[in-house]
Amino acid sequence: MRRQVLHSVLLFLLMGLAGCDDTHSQAGQEPTVTAANSITVTSSAFQDGQPIPARYSCDGDNVSLPLAWQGVPSEAKAVALVVDDPDAPRGTFVHWVLLDLDPGISSLAENSVPAGATQANNSAGKAAYFGPCPPSGTHHYRFTVYALSSATGLEAGADLNQALKAIESSAIARGRLVGTYTR
Repeated sequence: MRRQVLHSVLLFLLMGLAGCDDTHSQAGQEPTVTAANSITVTSSAFQDGQPIPARYSCDGDNVSLPLAWQGVPSEAKAVALVVDDPDAPRGTFVHWVLLDLDPGISSLAENSVPAGATQANNSAGKAAYFGPCPPSGTHHYRFTVYALSSATGLEAGADLNQALKAIESSAIARGRLVGTYTR
């Protein structure tokens, strides 16, 4: 019995460290955007609707994956990226928010943040990428690129909800790539 209790406590702590079931994490709400879905988002690591390689998860190297996009309107002043998991047990878990990318940039290399871009806090309270790490089952991970009418001007480590609201208020176009991950 004692061993079972200890196992349960350790499992709870590990899930908290993984972020997806952390009772202290911030749930994020996907920005409510009525902008056109005119941006095409792709990755050389996986195809839309297919599994994300473990390398990009908490089970692997936990590095951001390569992304590319096209179709950003010429009037865009900045681009933002939100990576989230709508299947998380406590509501949408935001894994990464990248703000104020130059609109001339059309891709991200693996494990990189372009000069001039800033990272807002994710649902775990860290201004960093945190890869897929579902506590159980198969989860869907959305990589959404937003074209913005103006830069957010937010600094690194900005509050998650403030960052999502800034994206929502100035998004003029968007596009999405969805991958799955099962532990």
